[in-house]
Amino acid sequence: MGNFLGIDTSNYTTSLAVYNTQDNSVVQRKLLLPVKEGEVGLRQSDAVFHHTRQLPDLFESLFSENIKLDAVAASERPTQAEGSYMPCFLSGLGVARILSAVLGVPLMRFTHQQGHVAAAAYGAGCMELLDKEFIAFHVSGGTTDALIVRPDSENVISCERVAGSLDLKAGQLIDRVGVMLGLKFPAGPELELLASKAKEKYNPKPVLKDGWCCLSGVENQCRDLYNKGVPDCEVALFCLMSVLSAVDGMTKYLKNRFPNRPIIYAGGVMSNTIIRNAIEEKYGGYFAPPAYSSDNAVGIVVLAALQTGRKG
Repeated sequence: MGNFLGIDTSNYTTSLAVYNTQDNSVVQRKLLLPVKEGEVGLRQSDAVFHHTRQLPDLFESLFSENIKLDAVAASERPTQAEGSYMPCFLSGLGVARILSAVLGVPLMRFTHQQGHVAAAAYGAGCMELLDKEFIAFHVSGGTTDALIVRPDSENVISCERVAGSLDLKAGQLIDRVGVMLGLKFPAGPELELLASKAKEKYNPKPVLKDGWCCLSGVENQCRDLYNKGVPDCEVALFCLMSVLSAVDGMTKYLKNRFPNRPIIYAGGVMSNTIIRNAIEEKYGGYFAPPAYSSDNAVGIVVLAALQTGRKG
């Protein structure tokens, strides 16, 4: 055991983290990928380019003092589902492979989603969940999944998708509505601030059946409200309440299908206080602080340390 380095290069953020197992401390560095004004995402080729530019800056910042590494880990793909692949993750994996070869230390590979779940458990102070079966929500710009997470002898945890969005992801919806309202991408924090000024109350009902939701219709509803001249703050709140309604419905369904399982919520969307406060008040559950809920490399490096300890 000792110092472990984790690298995560998602379609939104370049992330590094060093985990010191001696004192259970984490130091992380991350940078959002730049997106042109008015756009709602990046092409994969652009994401790879920006990771290539940003990784050296983060390494220079994180390793300003000499740190001896005992192992390196990286996220190699989005999820454990068959065929899951995004080129942006090759940026971090390639650097991890180089460091492993040059330093002569082990290399461990995980998925971005496994990292989100582990980071949420670390941030929420409930690492013991990783030794049992539990429900995890991963709600972000690229994913709206509800998972059954189980201990795994090879990968520490395995994540099986059992509910989620069948079309637009929650974070995509929030970003598209935010950009429509003139906000910067990613729009989550600004949309929440805008929604806090709304005065109406909403109880929207997005399409939801047996734990699976569809959110593209919500985007159309928000656009209709906007075109009718409804104040921006009201459109923002309607959008967030629609996401809340979907997460609420999925939570209710899964609590009935998988009773007595703890629930943890991960992903950038779940750091939204409007959504989090309502879900926490109704269902309880575990929530990570924003630094461990949005894209980060902490979960990857924590999983690497756990895997090493269990195999050692």
